[in-house]
Amino acid sequence: MPVDVTHETEALTPRYMAWYRFTRNPTAIVGALMVLSVVFVAVFAPLLAPYPEHVGAAVNFRARHGAPDLAYWMGTDKVGRDILTRIIYGFRISLLLVVGVLAVAVPLGAALGLAAGYFGGWTERVIAGLTNVMLAIPPLVMALAVGNVLEPNLVNAMIAITLLWWTWHARLVYRVSKSIAAEDFVEAARLAGASHWHVLTREILPNCISVISVKTTLDAAFVILFGATLSFLGLGVKPPTPDLGSMVADGRQFLPEMWWGVLAPGFAIFYATLGFNLLGDGLRDMFDVEV
Repeated sequence: MPVDVTHETEALTPRYMAWYRFTRNPTAIVGALMVLSVVFVAVFAPLLAPYPEHVGAAVNFRARHGAPDLAYWMGTDKVGRDILTRIIYGFRISLLLVVGVLAVAVPLGAALGLAAGYFGGWTERVIAGLTNVMLAIPPLVMALAVGNVLEPNLVNAMIAITLLWWTWHARLVYRVSKSIAAEDFVEAARLAGASHWHVLTREILPNCISVISVKTTLDAAFVILFGATLSFLGLGVKPPTPDLGSMVADGRQFLPEMWWGVLAPGFAIFYATLGFNLLGDGLRDMFDVEV
């Protein structure tokens, strides 16, 4: 009886094996579900929030500092706004920050890293030197400097984080692309007359996608945490826009009596960052790469 070799070969492709490793990793599945839940809540915030009017400058002093109950599941803040509603919309701000920062930092860092690793010479020295100089600046110091010069808002918070975040991707892609550039298939493409653009985008970049994906996922957690830190220090989103970091800063003034004002948004930050970290670890195991 003939054996279906084609089906067996297709089932053992690298893509299938990577997906198989991911689906057999409980940590990765939990992380993916946590991230999807945060995205779902952020996208459908107007439908899920119990008190959408509490997103802005609404006040209800009769309900201020209300403990969690059936009406307000996570309690109310210092002006009577529903904390759960503001956390739901706070996830939206956090994800906007992640998308805004990484949409600039990842392509910029990857492009510079590819150029440095592939061309070498003075290109490598200039890009590596610039990267090392920027890495020597503490991120929080840069963010504080930008925050003091520019008006605190979401866009300026993105600028403050992006100014240094591209360096990590540049260094990572530089290390990987430099190794790939020495491979035989890249040299064969050069000898065949392929342009630099073809070699960079068709030969080297596809082999960097896995490490870039893992790094980007892990970075999403750090961006959320760093953005919350800026808001906690008063350099992030301006009130009354709900932001998880500023909610923690407001709630700490009334500890320990009004513990829910800090615990609820603090747990939301923990939940989002943990989800991205678990997903990133799962992708790292799936692609079997070091980041």
